[in-house]
Amino acid sequence: MGIYLNPGNDLFYSTVTYSEIYVDKTMLISFTNKCLFGENKEICVSRPRRFGKSMAENMLTAYYSKGCDSRELFSKFQIAQTPDFEKHLNRYNVIHIDMQKFLGRTKNVHEMLDFLQKRVLKEMKQTFSGIEPEETSLIIALEDLYGQCEEKFIFIIDEWDSIFRVHRDNAAAQKEYLDFLRDLLKGQPYVALAYMTGILPIKKYGQHSALNMFDEYAMTNQKRLAAFTGFTEEEVQQLCERYHMSFEQTKDWYDGYNVNGVSIYNPRSVTSAMMNGIFDSYWTQTETYEALKMYIVRNENGLRDKIIRMIAGEHISINTKTFQNDMCTFETADDILTLLVHLGYLTYDFDTKTAWIPNKEVQQEFLNSIQGQEFQNVNNAIHRSDKLLQLTLAQNAEKVAEMLQEVHSDNCSVIQYNDENSLACVLSLAYYSAQDSYAIYRELQGGEGFADLVFVPRTGNHNPAMIVELKWNQTTGIALEQIKDRNYIRCLKDYHGKVLFVGVNYDKKSKKHACQFEMVENRAISS
Repeated sequence: MGIYLNPGNDLFYSTVTYSEIYVDKTMLISFTNKCLFGENKEICVSRPRRFGKSMAENMLTAYYSKGCDSRELFSKFQIAQTPDFEKHLNRYNVIHIDMQKFLGRTKNVHEMLDFLQKRVLKEMKQTFSGIEPEETSLIIALEDLYGQCEEKFIFIIDEWDSIFRVHRDNAAAQKEYLDFLRDLLKGQPYVALAYMTGILPIKKYGQHSALNMFDEYAMTNQKRLAAFTGFTEEEVQQLCERYHMSFEQTKDWYDGYNVNGVSIYNPRSVTSAMMNGIFDSYWTQTETYEALKMYIVRNENGLRDKIIRMIAGEHISINTKTFQNDMCTFETADDILTLLVHLGYLTYDFDTKTAWIPNKEVQQEFLNSIQGQEFQNVNNAIHRSDKLLQLTLAQNAEKVAEMLQEVHSDNCSVIQYNDENSLACVLSLAYYSAQDSYAIYRELQGGEGFADLVFVPRTGNHNPAMIVELKWNQTTGIALEQIKDRNYIRCLKDYHGKVLFVGVNYDKKSKKHACQFEMVENRAISS
């Protein structure tokens, strides 16, 4: 048993034995078992920090490594019930490397690669007699060993992209590193499986990649690995029951990552909330808000305006294909937004090609990052949103219209009105603080159409629900009639209480807003 070659199962054993919360993700092994030796044996999985990358690698090492016996360790988990469990259990030579640790011990990438090869070769020479004592090339040693006895290896590489984060501007060092990985892994008969993880997908050079043999599973498309990206809704519901925590609040704080149609929760944050019994920002404490702000303030091709729209709750269309998979090559706003998806600050829908802020925890980080003069009008709108909600509940049509006019005027460079969708953006920004006491839905289906904005009271909020219909160059009366005629109230079939209908109209000629209210008793809901 070595540190790099055929490690033991100590790390995974500690996770499942001493951690208060462990969620069974062992069926990932069933996926990798199917990839062994085949055309899809090279796998690169990129996820944000603290989304379980290292845990997965320690699990795979514990399962495959010849350096331990993990039968009892896995016996209580789902993988033990699969037909191939025994077939692959502790049957392979495993080389497990954490690139960030090697990089941290050396001065540059060239020195790092030399140090890495020396450390792995030292353990290989102790294990295999067929390696020449003076050999200094890991690749040649592996080739010679395969030629002598056909030894195959599973490579598990953590923090594979750390070079691109630490030496982000050193193209020569990055190329040297990629060439090393290509020579080590591409087309080599000794490779049974290569499993790499990091934050970023594989770096592109021109139209090609040195590691183009890898199947990539990124936050823009996790494909078959979606359920292993974080905690699923079913897993979180079970934890909430176990720890007597509100599932509604947990969902509000930590859900929102749409991963190929699977609703994924931030595992670090859910675990911390369950153990502490408090809903708070946990994942974002691992990164300072300056890391987010440094990208927002660039305002590449209208990035600032898109960020404001997402803070207001909009889903923004982005093109992820131009992103060069590094942290410094940005030619468009979409490149930065794609990076923010990979970092976990945004989530992305592969089908609609849209991105948005996933949950309350990350939303707060965006608010921390816009505390500057260039975002002053946005902050003013957010700070006034409590008062606007109170005036709305009081049905003060004149004052509500005035405040909406202020938000529109202050942010007219961002919110260029031309339809009800733009009007919905300014209302979402104006009612920002209502998110604390309401679940807010845009374009919610109910009756014979889609209600523009629906405010559903959260647990403990005894104020009425609200259905808001928006009009542009029409009248508030028409807006209220549409709510009633199309029976939008049916979207609140699970809610019982009073409902406030709100009609809002913006007149393009006069540049004025108008509001009108109507309260409906709860008997209308049950009819």
